[in-house]
Amino acid sequence: MTGTAFAHVYTPPTRPGAPTLLLLHGTGGDEHDLLGLGRLLAPGAALLSPRGRVDENGANRWFRRLREGVFDVADVRRRAHELADFVESAAAGRGFDPERVVAVGFSNGANIAAALLLLRPGLLRAAALFAAAAPLQDETPEPVDLTGTDVFIGAGIRDLITPLDQAELLARQLADRGAHVQMQTHPGGHGLPPEVLNSAQEWLRSAMAGPPESLSE
Repeated sequence: MTGTAFAHVYTPPTRPGAPTLLLLHGTGGDEHDLLGLGRLLAPGAALLSPRGRVDENGANRWFRRLREGVFDVADVRRRAHELADFVESAAAGRGFDPERVVAVGFSNGANIAAALLLLRPGLLRAAALFAAAAPLQDETPEPVDLTGTDVFIGAGIRDLITPLDQAELLARQLADRGAHVQMQTHPGGHGLPPEVLNSAQEWLRSAMAGPPESLSE
């Protein structure tokens, strides 16, 4: 695959005015993994679900890492722009509204969604990030303007793969750039428990119904 080509699944909307969910799987997943989650979060929404193009010992990922917990930040940047180009191309080709795209990512998928927010502002109207880390790690993100962007972050207090302080750092980076961030912690680990999913459903309904409010904890 070259250019903006990604193996992907696209499901048209069944509800007028529904957003398009950009579904971004975790390490080892594929374009089918989050389709059920997308239907739960926003019934009737269009679903655009690509497959990560990085192969890590047979596992699909969105970007390379140097070792567990240490990202190849140069590759994060390159892959984020490739994915952003794909989303823009898909919007033109499929005819969905590019101003109503909501990323939904888990783990590595949430990390690349966060990179889209920080590196390609305006691409996403909103993002639901589950078990996310700050994708640029020790680098200071560019001073982009994320005013008008809603973000939900779900994080586990006992997450050993994505420590809570990484999710908190990401929340600060996004809020400092004007995003309206809602963060919810849960007592578990690297997962998506029902109470966080329920909150994300309510958040998405509210986010797509009107303009963002001021930052809340």
